[in-house]
Amino acid sequence: MTVVDIDPSAVEVRDLWIPMADGVRLHARAWLPCDAEAHPVPALLEYLPYRLDDWTSVRDSERHPYHAAHGYASVRVDIRGTGSSEGLFDDEYSPAELDDGEAVIEWLAAQPWCDGAVGMFGISWGGFNALQLAERAPAPLKAIVTVCSTDDRYDNDVHYMGGALLGIDMTAWAGTMLAFASRPPRPDVVGDGWVEQWRERLQHQRPLAPVWMSHQERDDYWRRGSVCENYAGVQAAVLAVGGWSDPYRDTVLRLLTHLDAPAKGIIGPWSHQYPDRGLAPGPSIGFLQETLRWWDRWLKGVDTGVESDPALRAWVNDPERPAPYVAERSGRWVGVDWPGAAPRFAARLGTGRVTVRSPWSTGQDAGRFFPFGNDADLPPDQRAEDGRSVCIDLPVEEPLDLLGNPTVRLRLRSTHDRGHVIVRLCDIAPDGASTLVTRGVLNLRKRVSMERDDPLVPGEDVDVDVRLVSAGYRFAAGHRMRIAISNHYWPWIWPHGVDDALDVDLDESSVELPLVAEPASPVSFEPPEHARPLAISSPAGAEQPGPARVIRVDVAAGETVVDVDPGYGGTRRYPDGLSFWETARETYTIREHDVDSPRAESQWRIRMAKDDWEAVVETSMTITSDAGAFRIAGSVRAVASRGEDVETVFDDRFVEHVERTSA
Repeated sequence: MTVVDIDPSAVEVRDLWIPMADGVRLHARAWLPCDAEAHPVPALLEYLPYRLDDWTSVRDSERHPYHAAHGYASVRVDIRGTGSSEGLFDDEYSPAELDDGEAVIEWLAAQPWCDGAVGMFGISWGGFNALQLAERAPAPLKAIVTVCSTDDRYDNDVHYMGGALLGIDMTAWAGTMLAFASRPPRPDVVGDGWVEQWRERLQHQRPLAPVWMSHQERDDYWRRGSVCENYAGVQAAVLAVGGWSDPYRDTVLRLLTHLDAPAKGIIGPWSHQYPDRGLAPGPSIGFLQETLRWWDRWLKGVDTGVESDPALRAWVNDPERPAPYVAERSGRWVGVDWPGAAPRFAARLGTGRVTVRSPWSTGQDAGRFFPFGNDADLPPDQRAEDGRSVCIDLPVEEPLDLLGNPTVRLRLRSTHDRGHVIVRLCDIAPDGASTLVTRGVLNLRKRVSMERDDPLVPGEDVDVDVRLVSAGYRFAAGHRMRIAISNHYWPWIWPHGVDDALDVDLDESSVELPLVAEPASPVSFEPPEHARPLAISSPAGAEQPGPARVIRVDVAAGETVVDVDPGYGGTRRYPDGLSFWETARETYTIREHDVDSPRAESQWRIRMAKDDWEAVVETSMTITSDAGAFRIAGSVRAVASRGEDVETVFDDRFVEHVERTSA
C-alpha cells in the first residue's frame, strides 16, 4: 500500500449545510482543489448515514482528499436524521432519502466550484444510493462507481435470500441500525440544542425488523429502490465492483447483463470493503486510480481507455485450504466479455432417491454473512457441515475454471407444504479438506416467483432450480466437486415452523457450471494507494474485544449457540479529541427439531465523549418465532452528560408480532 501525502496548500476542506426544499439542512464536508472557484471542476458525491464527523472519517480521509488532489470536488453527505444532518431518519432508502439525494446532486452542480458535472461513488449503503439515484437519472449525474451494492433490495440484501428470511442479518442489521440511528448529532457541529435534537430523533425512530418482516414476498415495498425494476432508467456510466467474499457480488453480473448505459465490472477476492484498503482477503488493487480513469472519461471527456477494458475483470481463486481468515488469496485475473458465450460443465447428480433431513444446527460453519476482513469471518473447513448434509461427489478429471452462477436442478418433494433447500458447492482436496466455493438457497414456497406464496403439496414431486451465488474458482484435477444438500442452514436461514424432510430424485437432478471462456484477456492493475488516513489511537478504557466467533453445543439438550462479535472497529480516539467506544454481540440459538426454539439477539453499547459532554446508547433486539408468527422485542436507552448534568434522554422498550406467510 502506498500512502500519498496530499499537499495541504492544494486542497481546501469545507463543512457545508445543504438546504432541502422542506427546510431541513444536510451536513456535508467538501474537499476542493484550492483553485476550484476560479477553475470549476466536476463534483463527486458519497451519500450515506454513517456519520462523516467520526465513524467513517478514517475511510473518508483516504479517498476524498485523493480525489480533490486529482481535480475533483469530493463531497461527503450524511442523509437526513443521521450524523449531524437535520431531519428524521425513517427507513433505509426511503423516498425522502432519495428525493434529498436528487436535491443534493442539483445543489452540487449549481455551486461556483462545480462545472455542472456530478459523479457518485460509495460502498454498501453509499453504493446502493449511487445506483438508485442513477435510476432516477438527474441530469447532472454522469457517472457512478458502486461497490458492494445491490440492484435487488428483496433477494440480494440483508433481508431475504432465495425468498428465505435471513436469520443472521435480518436480526444483526436491524439491531445494528437501531444502535446506529440512535446515536446523537455532534454537539460541536449542531450546538447547544443537540440533546433536544437527539430526543426528537429517538422519539420518532421505529425498529426496522418488523417493517422488513412484514413484507415476506417481493412487493411494492421492495420494488422501490430496486434498480432491477427499471434498468433502462440508468443513464449514467456505471463501474460496478464486488468481491467473491461479499454477498452482493451477483449485482455486478446483472448490471453488465441488463444496463444499456456504459457499464464495466470488476470482481476481486475481497470482502465487504473498498479494494484498496489492504483488508483480507487480498490482493488489493489500485482502485482509486481505476476510479480516476472512470471519472476522467465520463466527467471530463478524457480518453483514458476505459471503454476498451474487458466488460468484466474478475479474479479466479486457486484451490486453497479452507480457513476463517486468508490474508491474500492466490489466483489470477481474467478479462472476459459479459454476457458472452461460455463453456459449461454439466453432470447428473446420481441415481435413486435420497432423504434430506438435516440437523437444525446445519449452517453453524457458514461464516459471516458480511465478511469485513476480521479473523473469523470466512467459512472454515466444511467437513463437519458436509456430515450434516447429503453429499454427491463428482470427480474433477481436468482443471475447471468456474466463473458465474452455478445452477443445481433438483426434483424433490417435501413432507410438509413448505420447506427450504440449501445447496453448497465445495472443493474436496485429496486429503478430504472441504472448501466452500459458493452456495444457494431456495424457499420452496417461492419456487414459482418471489412475488408469490405457493404452498407445496406434501409428497408431490416438483422441479426447482437453485441458483448459487456467483464465484470465480479453479477446481484442480484430482480434486472432487461436492454438491451438499440440506434443508436447514442456521443462523443464515430462519427455519419454517415445521419439522420437515425432503426427498430428492437424483436421476432427475443435475448441476451446471459456467466456465471461463479461453483465451481470456490479460488484466493488470496499478498497486493500491490512497491518501494518508486520520491518525487515530485507542481511547482510555477501551475493552479488549472478545472472541470473534464461538460455537457452543449442549449435547444433552440438543442446543447450539453461535456467539459473534461483529467487529466493526468503531472504538477509537480521533484527532479532534472525540473518544468513541463501541461494543456489540450477536447470539443465535436453536434446538434440534424444536420449531419454537430459533432465537436471534443483537446487543449494542456505544459511548461518545469529548470535552464536557458525553453520550451513551444501549440497544437490544431479540427475534423469536413459533409456527404462526415472529416476535420482535427490543429496547433503546440513551443518556447525555453535560458537565455535571446527567440526563436520561430516552428509555423505551417495544414488542411487535408479525404473522408468518411464506417465511
